Formats: sequence, C-alpha cells, structure tokens
Amino acid sequence: MSRPPYEDAASPERPAPLGDAPSDGPPDDVLAADGPPADAVSVTAADTPVAAPPPAGTGGTAGSEPSGDLSPVGRLAATVERLRREVRAAQAEAEGRALVELAKGVLVERLGCGPAAAARHLTELAEQAGVTPLELAVDVINQSAQDRLSEVTLGFLDTVAGRARAAEDAEAAVRLRTAESGALAAQDTQAVADSLLQHALGPLGAVAVAIWAAGPDGSLTLAGSAGFAPGESARWHYVPPDVATVARRGLTERTGHWVESLARTSLPSIGRHLFPDGGRVALPAGTGGRVHGVLEIVWPAPLVPQPPQVVRQVEALAELCAHTLETSRPPQASERPPGPLPDATELMDLAEGLHDPALVLVPHLDSAGGLADFRIQHVNSRFLDPAGRPRAVVNGALLLEAYPMAAGESELFQRVERVYATGEPFRARRMGLTALVDEVALAATADISISRHGSCVLLIWRIEDETARLASLLQNAQRLGRIGGFEENLLTGEITWNGQMFALYGRPESSAPVPLERLAAHAHPDDAVTIGRFLRTLLHHRRPASAAFRLQRPDGVTRHMRVVAEPVLDADDRPVALRGAYQDISSQHWTEVALAATRDQLAHTEQQAHERNRLTLQLQHAIMPPAHNTPLEVPGLQVAVRYRPAEEEQLVGGDWYDAVRLPSGLVMLCVGDVAGHGIEAATSMVVLRNALRGLAVTGAGPGQLLSWLNMVAHHLTGAVTATAVCGLYDPARGTLRWARAGHLPPVLVNGEAAVPLPLVKGLLLGAVPETRYEEGELDLAAGDTLLMYTDGLIERRDRSVEESLSHLLSTARTVPPTLDQQLDRLLVHSRSDTDDDTCIVGIRVGPRTSDDGEPRDEESRAGDSLHA
Repeated sequence: MSRPPYEDAASPERPAPLGDAPSDGPPDDVLAADGPPADAVSVTAADTPVAAPPPAGTGGTAGSEPSGDLSPVGRLAATVERLRREVRAAQAEAEGRALVELAKGVLVERLGCGPAAAARHLTELAEQAGVTPLELAVDVINQSAQDRLSEVTLGFLDTVAGRARAAEDAEAAVRLRTAESGALAAQDTQAVADSLLQHALGPLGAVAVAIWAAGPDGSLTLAGSAGFAPGESARWHYVPPDVATVARRGLTERTGHWVESLARTSLPSIGRHLFPDGGRVALPAGTGGRVHGVLEIVWPAPLVPQPPQVVRQVEALAELCAHTLETSRPPQASERPPGPLPDATELMDLAEGLHDPALVLVPHLDSAGGLADFRIQHVNSRFLDPAGRPRAVVNGALLLEAYPMAAGESELFQRVERVYATGEPFRARRMGLTALVDEVALAATADISISRHGSCVLLIWRIEDETARLASLLQNAQRLGRIGGFEENLLTGEITWNGQMFALYGRPESSAPVPLERLAAHAHPDDAVTIGRFLRTLLHHRRPASAAFRLQRPDGVTRHMRVVAEPVLDADDRPVALRGAYQDISSQHWTEVALAATRDQLAHTEQQAHERNRLTLQLQHAIMPPAHNTPLEVPGLQVAVRYRPAEEEQLVGGDWYDAVRLPSGLVMLCVGDVAGHGIEAATSMVVLRNALRGLAVTGAGPGQLLSWLNMVAHHLTGAVTATAVCGLYDPARGTLRWARAGHLPPVLVNGEAAVPLPLVKGLLLGAVPETRYEEGELDLAAGDTLLMYTDGLIERRDRSVEESLSHLLSTARTVPPTLDQQLDRLLVHSRSDTDDDTCIVGIRVGPRTSDDGEPRDEESRAGDSLHA
C-alpha cells in the first residue's frame, strides 16, 4: 500500500529536485528544509506541516475554528484539515520522542544513572549547546553508534563546515536518524518505504520510492512502495527473471544505476507514465556481501550528477533497506493487499485513452458495510486539479478528503452516489466546482460526465479555460449568423466541417461532408454556371472567390446560400487545401426585394445592350470574310486565314485581317487589332481595313501604307488607337517587304526552326498625327511558312509576352502536311486566357512556276536574273 495522499496534501512545498543542486557542495534544499523550533521537542521531521495563516478578514488562527464567512460545508472541510494537521504533528512528535528516548538510554548506559537523571542531563546539555534536545539526541546517537549512517552524517557535516549553517546541518542529521528510527520500528518493508520517502528522500526532492526484494531465481518482488497509486503498485508487484528494468540494472550494477531522464531510455519501470521525464536511481541493497534487493528512487525532473556526500547518503539508505529485507520476507500473493478490481483495471486503461481529465472511483465502505465515500483509484495523465495540485496528491485519496466541497452546493458527491446506485449516467455543462485550498475556496467551471462501469464510477470533467470560452463564443456567433466553416485537404481528400455546416445542409452529423467539386449536385440547376465560375476561379486561377446559389436540401427545403472560399498554397504556389464558409442568407428578404427591383429597372438597359452586341456581331460577320474559304489563289503560294471570336458576346473586339492580290501582282497580307471592345471597336476596324485596302492600289510600300493609315486612324476615326502589321509579297521574286505599327512581329517557319522576324521600328496607329515606319525585307524559299497573328492567340494574364511567344514558337515548329492543318493546330494548342478575338494569316511558299505554269529550277531563275 502507498502513503496516504492527504499527508502530501497538507505538507509544505518540498524543495526542488536534486537536479537543481550545485556540484560543489550539498544541495541547498537539503540544508534549507524546515527544521524543528528551538524550544520544542515534538517537531521532528523536516517536512512537518506548519499551519497556514488564516485568510485575510477571518480573524482566526491556524488552530482555531474557521470563520463564519464560509459555508457549513466549507467550515467542516476546514475543521477536517486542521484535525489532519494535528494528527500529523502528533505522529512527528512520537517519532522525535523515540529518538530522545534512545539518547536517554545511551546516557543511562554511559553515566550509570537513572532515566530521570539522564533526561535532566540531556536537557541541560542542550541548553548549554544552544540546540534542541532532539538535535542533541541525534548527535549522541551518532557518536555512540559509529555506524554507516554516522559516517555519512559526519562526512556531510564536515563538507559544509564553516558555512554558518549549524541549524541546517543538524536538520540533515535529524532527518537521517528519524528515517532510521522509523525503518527500525516498522513492521514491514512497506512502512520502511513510507518512512524513507517522508523523512529522508522527500526533502531531497524525490516523489516516490520502491523497495524490491530479489528472489533466488533473479526475479524482483515489490516489497514496499510510496508515492505510487495502489493500481500502479499492484501491476508491478512481480517482475519475472531476465526482464530488463531500471531496478534490474541496479541489481546487476554494484555501484548502482543512475538515470538522468527516464524518457531517454527504453527501460520500463514502475510509474513511468506518471513521471516520464524524471530521473531515477536504482541502488543494490546488500549487507555482508549479499544483495537482498534494490532501492529505486524517483524524481519528477531530470537528474544531474550529484556530489559525493549526497551519493553516500543515498547508499546508506539502501543499506538500511537491506537490513529490513534480510529480516523480513516479501508478502506472498495471498498476503498481498488487494489491488484494483478487474473492472477497475480495465477502466483505468480506458481513462488513459481519454483527452479529458478523468478519475476512476471505487466505493469505500464503512465498518457496517455501508457506502461512506469513494476512493480515487486512478487519475489519468490528462488530469487537471481545479486547485492546481499535482496528481500524486489526489491519487489514492478519498473523494471527500480531496474535494470536501463536492458535498456542497454543486452536489457533485450526491450525483456520483446516484450514478453508482442506479447506473444512470449524468451529464452537465458548465457545472461549478469548488476546491478548498488553505481554507480558501477556489471555484472553477467545468463540463461533467459521470458513468458507472461494473463496480466503479468514471468521473470526467473538462475545466473551461480561455481557449474553450473563446471557442464557445465563436460557436454561438456562427449559430446566430447561420455561418458554417469547412476545410478540404486536396492531397488526402479529407474534409472537415463544423456542426453548423451540417445544420445548413440539413444533414445528420454522422453523414459524410460534401466536397466543393460536387456542390452543383446539391444546388439548383440554374446555378450551375455560377458555381462553375466560382470553382474555376478558386481551383484554376487559384484566387479567393465567392458565389451565391440556391441549396436544395434533402428535406425538400431550398435555401439561399453564399459561399466564400480561398485556396491554401504551398511553397511552389500549388493548391494543397481549400477553406471557407457558407452563410444562409434566406432571411434577408429585403435584399431579395431590392435585387428584384433592380432587375426590373435594368431589364430595358440589358435588352439595349443585347441588341447592341447583336448588331456588333452582325457588322463584324458582314465585314470579315469566311475564315475557312481560301481568300485568294496565287501560283506557287498557299494562303490560309483563321478567325476565332471572343467567347463572351460583350467582348466583341476589333481584330481584323486581309489577304488580297493587288493589280501590280503583289499579294498584300495584313492583320490588325483596334483597342477596346464593342461597336466602336468594330466600326473602327471596318474603317481601317477598307482604308488600307484602298490605299494599297497606289503601289506604295508597306511603310508608306501604314503612315497613311496612321493619319486615317488619328483624324477620321475619332482618334482610336490600333496595332497592325502589313506585308507585300512578290511571287515572282519570292521576297516579302513588311512593316509594323506596334504589333507583334510575324513568325517564319523554316524546316524545324521557328523564329520571329527582326523587329522594325513602328509606332502604333493613331497615337500621333504623323510618323514614319521602317520596312524590312525577307527572301522566302520553297517550303517556308510565314505567320501573322493578333495577341489573342498568345496573351495570358499570368505570363509575360516573351514566355507566351516562346510557347507559340515551340508549337509552330511542328509542320503538318497542309497550311490549314497548321493554323488549326495553333488554335488548339493556344494557352490564351483573355477571351479576346484571334486572327491568323499564314502563307506557305511552293516551287517557282513559269508563265506557262511549269516549275522553274534555280538555274533558270539565275538566267532570268542575268538577262535582266
């Protein structure tokens, strides 16, 4: 059995663990432990409790009855606490009296006097030395015994000599002798473990101790322990041979096994889950060259190397355990105190898997067999005490001892009693809990769950903190605003909805969430386009988006919803998740009415815009020649054109092209793009296209033609601006003269190479009243292909013109058998995303022909040149 937890609950704060001690001397916590007062023999142990001062305003003392300010249950709890301290003080007085009586016996033997004279002599010597009779008694015992404990004590005192710490030095000696006295007076090894932890190891910062008895077959039996829960001690009552544990290492290593932190080793040990990061020391307990067992000491924090005097002190305690193990035998299975019931063991394992603080309670019966209280059999690793006490203080205590206020206004104890009696579980939200700490009531709010499992009761509470309060506030805000949040993992497909999302969709929380890509299946069919645009913006363009739609729920109710979402991108700008929110906007009737009125007012304007777009399209289709008809036939030359209008009618632009054979026999090729969209752009396109065709009959070069066309654009079209490229091809010579006005240069495809023509200077049309345009000249060989196009073929919002042009050149290098197939291929592989018009004019040069239509070779061409 372990030490009663109420002894820890009332004891003063222990010093820091040994890991905080300096390396050049004894730890300060050993020398600074609370010692007995100079005028009282009854105070013996270093951890003897001192009554806490009464709260301000009570007017009472530590030993008086509590103030009337507390409730009746609070006064009862304070009285119980005071009586518990008095009992512990009486126990400490009895232990100190045993040491004084032992010192009297030494004086009777040495001085040959009676007990009364020895007592009087001891008191006189204490007054002359300026110490308490207890401290003098320990000094007499040390001088008389001359045993291992005396050597450790004297060595310890010699180390700290000259530091003006006489009281602290005497305190260490008192602690060691008190521990020895308790161990020698103990009836079994369990009492030895309690005495060692209380008097010697507790002041050093240790929180638990285990004494193992070694069997002849190499097994280990837990002979006594303190600081562990009863269930933990019951599970570790026997360790078979050849099982590697911390205690096993201490048994095999003669100098002991010192573990800085248990988390850094893979060795199992008793209480590992209670103190996973703490230090451990396992020392062999032997006398006369024979090892009888192991002393294992547990610290809650990592352990640093200790000074030699502390090591010798711990070794002396191990030798003291060896004397006890030598004269006593470990309890057999039939004699061992009963451990937890089987259902309690299973419930303890269940409690460890919970994410909330949980207590496993077993009934505590009185002598008549009636239910008196509940024993806290186990507290899980998530346990949080409302008063901030450690788990070891609460574990193993009675429920009313640990929480006397549970019988107060909260009626927590009555709830536990009813659940245990009827088996009906109890649930409560935001229930008040009150803990009494030093006669001060500390209140907390928690969610409570109580359920019976076999003969045990599981008590779960979730104390409300700031995070939980803010989460509750957010949940209420979402409920009032009818807003639900979601998050989708695009890599794993996992979808997370909050509870409000299921309510908005009218689906049970046990159903699977609906992914965004299937949103159209749950919406009104007329909203498919809106949802599709929303998903394209979110997934393809990777931008935040929102949309309003009508949600059709499984219960037949249609709700007006608004969804807002954004993509979560990784370091490479790739979407990895989507997160957003839905909001039910059905209750906003005034918004629907306002939208309906607005639609009525805009109906006429929309009809006018539709008619305007229709007329623009008719004008554009009337002026532009059919794209798939061959515009002209020239011997030795293939000519093809393509025109792709904008996807949206309101984006009708001013892109145009022309390919015509002039009276001089030359072929004029041109494409252009008027800035803007709509009917103005379309009419300006008609003016420029017809003006260029009329000016071309003058026989002027392409540079002069663009200069005249610039004057037309500036003066005769309302100062529109446009880009254009114009070329004159001579079929007889195979040469092309060309000029550009702010337009992209043509592309020449020769074999497997595709390159843009070198840029020539030329300002866009309509920018200034007059300007000149440079010309370029190019010889085209048989098989060469020349491409003229507008920016609607390559322009993208997320890429530069150079990157888009590079993609066009890579696509144009593949030359299909016919020129029409090549232009179609350019349209198919276009990556443009601006929804603009696109025009393409292409020519492919064939073999030269004579006037009678026969092919001409290179020699005949050279002869013609010579003849000329």
